[in-house]
Amino acid sequence: MKAHCLEVRGDFACFTRPEMKVERVSYDVITPSAARAVFEAILWKPAIRWRVRRIEVLAPIRWINLRRNEVAGVVSTRNVESAMRAGSGDLALYIEDERQQRAGLFLRDVAYRLHAELTLQPNAPPGEMLIKYREMFERRAGRGQCVNQPYLGCREFAAAFRRVTDLSAEPTPIAETRDLGFMLHDLDFSNPADPVPRFFRAQMTDGVIDVPDFDGVEVRA
Repeated sequence: MKAHCLEVRGDFACFTRPEMKVERVSYDVITPSAARAVFEAILWKPAIRWRVRRIEVLAPIRWINLRRNEVAGVVSTRNVESAMRAGSGDLALYIEDERQQRAGLFLRDVAYRLHAELTLQPNAPPGEMLIKYREMFERRAGRGQCVNQPYLGCREFAAAFRRVTDLSAEPTPIAETRDLGFMLHDLDFSNPADPVPRFFRAQMTDGVIDVPDFDGVEVRA
């Protein structure tokens, strides 16, 4: 299976730990689900699926404490349904009413090299060709094009990216080994109405994290 590689960098990042209910606290490194979202920001189609295989940490893990304004609420589903039936409605959120300040422990000056495979969905329509999607991704990534701006956990933390074609000419990951504990792998959307988070034991060895297959025995709910 051919692997595609991206280098991503950013001034700040926050890959929020789900067990933190009040303040945002980031994982030590990017999660596989966040890495997948970077690839999907460049190319996403209903017929394809990205599988992240490896994460390489290129910059030392550094932290910063920030306090920022966030929106406390979301648009009501009931209001959306009423607007759809009526053809109009008030779906706005007024920040003056919903604003709240929250502290967070974020990452700073991050850099990663992400490796992922592009595969077809099991229910992909007949005639879909994997090679055309691979070539499409390579063109877009090589030109710096994307459908949506890739980000590092939070949308305000934009990521710069470039396609990596020659790994031998790239810098080596950081020389650090540590057990990162249980990390979010991705969400299981078998039941779209109730997605289930799945976790794996992340081990960084000389700056490299090998990501198990989502259906592997290492990944658990």
